[in-house]
Amino acid sequence: MLQTFSIALPLAGCLLKQDLPEPNLVVPASYDNGPRSPAVAESRTPPYDWWKQFRSRELSAVIEQAHAANLDIAAAVARIVQADAQARITGAALLPAIDFNGNTTRARTSQTLIRGNTNPNTLYPQSNSTRLQAIRSCSPLTGCRAPPDQVKSSVQGTLTASYEIDFWGKNRAALQAAEETAVAARYDAEVIGLSTAAAAANAYFQVLAAQDRLKAAQDNLTSATRVLNLIKQRAAAGTASALEIAQQQSVVDTQRATIPPLNQTLRQNRITLATLMGRSPEQVRIRGGSLTQIAIPHVTPGLPSELLTQRPDIREAEANLAAADADVYNARAAFLPSITLTGDGGYESAVLRLLLRPESAIYSLTAGITQPIFHGGQLLGNLDLQKGKQDELLQDYRKAVISAFADVENALDNVRQTNQLVTLQMEVVKSSRQAYDISEERLREGTIDLVTVLQTQQTLFQAEDALTQAQLGRLQAVVSLYQALGGGWLPKPNPVEASNAR
Repeated sequence: MLQTFSIALPLAGCLLKQDLPEPNLVVPASYDNGPRSPAVAESRTPPYDWWKQFRSRELSAVIEQAHAANLDIAAAVARIVQADAQARITGAALLPAIDFNGNTTRARTSQTLIRGNTNPNTLYPQSNSTRLQAIRSCSPLTGCRAPPDQVKSSVQGTLTASYEIDFWGKNRAALQAAEETAVAARYDAEVIGLSTAAAAANAYFQVLAAQDRLKAAQDNLTSATRVLNLIKQRAAAGTASALEIAQQQSVVDTQRATIPPLNQTLRQNRITLATLMGRSPEQVRIRGGSLTQIAIPHVTPGLPSELLTQRPDIREAEANLAAADADVYNARAAFLPSITLTGDGGYESAVLRLLLRPESAIYSLTAGITQPIFHGGQLLGNLDLQKGKQDELLQDYRKAVISAFADVENALDNVRQTNQLVTLQMEVVKSSRQAYDISEERLREGTIDLVTVLQTQQTLFQAEDALTQAQLGRLQAVVSLYQALGGGWLPKPNPVEASNAR
């Protein structure tokens, strides 16, 4: 035994020496499209309930209902329960297993042992008196009968304990892997919660955009119909042709045809919101409104280094990598001897009233050591498998970090570009409206041809629709920025308050 340990200990030092992989990440000092000053970046980080920054009570109610009843979030919470239970199961190997065993038996031998056997010396060798009593019960036809005292009873109660000494930390590594997996499950739930909130916000804004586009389409249909009536009046007076009536009628019909798809889009997004809220569409009523009623938050992204602790997908990848590190350690420790202690003790007696007497006590103790020698490459294969998973999760972690920085940069650029687009598109609508009003007035006066009126109508209709879509894109860009930043950030503790709490 001592020689075994003298060989195993140096071997353990070589096997269990584990060089953890380095992510080799370069964290930028600031975002290209964000504030350059670190003080400004830290002072205006996104609030935890970021959706309230849009100043819409209905939107806040929708997202809070989604957080409470969304089925994907509920499934993620169930996975957390499973991961916690698996960690407890794995951690049980660090503690002894104790079982209680209780049994009682009562046995009776056959009264007729072997038919035709009349030799008492063979059947009853215990004593002369037994044989003499058996002679009377023996005959060539029926054989010999057993004496009446061949009924035996036994009562036993024992405790059995077994324990594997975690000498090399194999079981502790397995527990650490399970705990890190449970941590990853929590961050996975946060990822799903953030995605659900962002999807709900985008779907709600789609509802508002569809309502705005519907209103604009109906207003434009009214305007086109008014122009058509003017042309019909001119045709009745002999100053307009049937061709001009047909051209304007085409504009009216085209504008009327845009309304059904917008109604369909509105219904589809309301159904999407109901699904995200974990309810049937008949149970959800979305009032909506207009995109112009939604406040535009000013989002400061904070420092890039803080993103590593805020993005739940990065934290999830980090926890999965830590679990893989522990799995590699566990696979290395499987090459080393395992030491097991087992023991049982209790009482055994033929009579129940004598069971707990000192002379009825029984016990056994066993210590064993198992050294793997040849497993057909199973241990080496498992080690290589865990190393491969570790490298894969390392690359996933690096990708998550790099993708997070790219997501923030793209979102910041989208916010800036969509803000400019909305401003420019508002100028387009303003000038198009002015041109259309002038052309309609001159059409009444009879000083302009219909082609010019048609052009100003189409320009205005397209400009108004493009403005609504630009406003929608700006809001969605802000939501994407919140999502890229990992949602809202909890406020940092005040150093004075933290010291007082201690």
